[in-house]
Amino acid sequence: MDERFALAQELIRRAGSLVRDGFRQTKQVGHKGVIDLVTQFDLQSESLILDGIHSHFPQDAVLAEEGGRQGRGDLRWLIDPLDGTVNYAHGVPIFSLSIALYDGAQLQFGLIYDPLREELFAARAGQGAFLNGQLMHVSGTSSLQDSLLVTGFAYDVHTNPDNNFDEFAAFQLQTQGVRRLGSAALDLAYVAAGRLDGYWELQVEAWDVAAGTLLVREAGGSVTRADGSPDVLQAPHSILAANPQLHALMLGLLMDRKAKKA
Repeated sequence: MDERFALAQELIRRAGSLVRDGFRQTKQVGHKGVIDLVTQFDLQSESLILDGIHSHFPQDAVLAEEGGRQGRGDLRWLIDPLDGTVNYAHGVPIFSLSIALYDGAQLQFGLIYDPLREELFAARAGQGAFLNGQLMHVSGTSSLQDSLLVTGFAYDVHTNPDNNFDEFAAFQLQTQGVRRLGSAALDLAYVAAGRLDGYWELQVEAWDVAAGTLLVREAGGSVTRADGSPDVLQAPHSILAANPQLHALMLGLLMDRKAKKA
């Protein structure tokens, strides 16, 4: 595991450098959906990471955003080579890369890298969460009215009635504000670092949240699906992350909104 963790750090920094260099360049933007974009730098970043994993640990399985599931090994890497592609394509400097390793029972490590700010968020199971080597903790905010939250919206927001708009409005009215950064990985990293107090989203993918889930848990926070069930890597994916007291309050509001829709 030590060798895999060291490799992951090397690969995420190398891929981050590639993504950073491409940020000011002309981007070839493709569409996976109406608002689901991909650039050549998403693909190049993923290729760099996958080549590194396959060359060192060919027996390991991979789940990556662009390439999907590969292999059947007991260990599975979860990779988002560029989280926040819409921001990236528009020149908005909020995006990240994410790598996690899952052994079938628990997440072993998670890394989120912001290449523009050179911030590396890292966690290993049972060993705490760190930002550039400094121990970090979730915030101690214990009430909704004192909290600053963050959320996101699915790519099918235009057609899906379960679009998070109602929940967004409810939280906006009960907190100091709700942000929408456009990178689920950074949302979780910022909760782990105590910069934001809580995060929820009704539709995410495993590669979006795997690394950040471990970061928040190792920083002292609680992470569940949006309905309170524990396995955030189980489809259909949703997420709720905060310190334990605020998590309970946020879950109560989400369950209340869900009951009113039923």
